Amino acid sequence: MPISRADVATEHASRYLQQLCKHWSHKFPVEFDPQHGAIQLSIGRTVMDADDKALHIALNADDAASLERLESVVADHIKRFAFREELTFDWQKAA
Repeated sequence: MPISRADVATEHASRYLQQLCKHWSHKFPVEFDPQHGAIQLSIGRTVMDADDKALHIALNADDAASLERLESVVADHIKRFAFREELTFDWQKAA
């Protein structure tokens, strides 16, 4: 199962974590609190942890193509929530 991680520098990590979880809660199984969130999408699982310096994101999917799609979907949604700041998603594949 392919895994990808990104640490996104932002002082608003908790806000974005909660926004993404609430956004998808009507469509997918979601669990979250201000510091941790997990979303089970149809193409893979997203797990996020927030601290006061960054949003830490871990994704896993059944195959490489689904993982790339999930990276794009998650980053695009968070970037829309964070329109007031420029976020960088440097996805790192994990074994």
